[in-house]
Amino acid sequence: MMQRIVAPTLLRLATAVAFLSYCVSLLLLPTQNAVAMPEFARRYNLSCAACHSAFPRLNKFGEHFAKNNMRMPNWKETAAEIGDDDLALPAYPPFAVRAQAYVQAREGKAIDPVTGASEYSATDFQSPYLIKLLSSAPLSENITYYFYAILAEKGGNGVTLVEDAWFRHANLFGSGIGMMLGQFQLSDLMFPREVRLPFQDFMAYRMAGITYDRGVLFDRDVGPFSIALGLTNGNGINDNLGINSPGYARPDRMFDNDSSKTVFGRLGTDLGSVGVGLFAASGKQRSATGPAGTVRGLRKTDKRVVGLDASGQIGDDTHWYAQYLWNTWDGFLDVDPTRKYRWRGGFAGVDWIPNARWAFSALYNYDNAGDLAHTDTVYEGIAMNSLSLTASYYFMRNVKGIVEVNFDFLNKTRPMGAYYTGHLSRENYILFGFDTAF
Repeated sequence: MMQRIVAPTLLRLATAVAFLSYCVSLLLLPTQNAVAMPEFARRYNLSCAACHSAFPRLNKFGEHFAKNNMRMPNWKETAAEIGDDDLALPAYPPFAVRAQAYVQAREGKAIDPVTGASEYSATDFQSPYLIKLLSSAPLSENITYYFYAILAEKGGNGVTLVEDAWFRHANLFGSGIGMMLGQFQLSDLMFPREVRLPFQDFMAYRMAGITYDRGVLFDRDVGPFSIALGLTNGNGINDNLGINSPGYARPDRMFDNDSSKTVFGRLGTDLGSVGVGLFAASGKQRSATGPAGTVRGLRKTDKRVVGLDASGQIGDDTHWYAQYLWNTWDGFLDVDPTRKYRWRGGFAGVDWIPNARWAFSALYNYDNAGDLAHTDTVYEGIAMNSLSLTASYYFMRNVKGIVEVNFDFLNKTRPMGAYYTGHLSRENYILFGFDTAF
């Protein structure tokens, strides 16, 4: 009788100690930016507050949960009871949804760079702005999958777009090296766009072309350093080519049209309480030609990106981050293929989360078009100088109302060449809406 009582008690105690040790070990690991979703709260019976300081911003535990291949030590207990040790199926379909809806008043216009024709709406009902289906689950001791599909975004209904979609092995051949294979954002090595608090984007990442691509990423911690190195196709996630030679109607498709790949990596460490990183990428991109540079050319041109990032925390409730990028596009414009076009830019932000109901953010975007200024192409529009101020009120952990104001500090310009390019309209706006995940 005594054995029947003591054995389960010892088992529960051992489980609790193991879980506590896991949590402590997570706090000692170097940080890594990653993604998260409400499905994990259901699977492990945890509040969203366990991983988020304010949805969708991850806290330290959330970052380390992702670093631990998006699983808790008891992940097998959440699998279906099938009676096969070599089969770990989720006990239920592991899906979550994120949805956003906004109303926006703005100054920005849609301007045709060739004709100058413009369309303008001072008020815009942007609902639904985004509907996203997410899924993730551990499949073995080391393998996890993650994907999300956008069902509607920015008014584009009727087409489903898969963005993040990857498999990750946490310990390749027992070497301690993690490997991710699939679609992901290169910029996630620094600051993932999907978990930012402001509505406004990290614009330097988008304009530098280091967001979504297809490839493989390897990472490992070596002493105080986190090292990541990867290869991608370099042509994004939308292009593919049908194979029609040496025969007809071959079912397979090529995801890339040449053998060149983009090589990228990041070296990160902590300097006291500040996390710092050095990012670099080198690859090729198609040139720009046609009216105002709006047509993708046939030439493959060299492209290089170097970046510095830093982040830290002030007290328990204030988080800051900063990124700067230097870009070199060799011979990018067909009008002058011998010229190197250099431009630079970045962003800096701070999130203040004083309590469980409120979060306040400021995001400053600055980009200098450099050699692409005065080229009479749409790439003059790289220039940006804006400040976004955001207030978020949390009705529930996973439901927030948002108010954001964006101030554009650049003056309007007039077309200086044959086309309508440059900063022809201001980008001031005020936005109200909802953001939820469930």
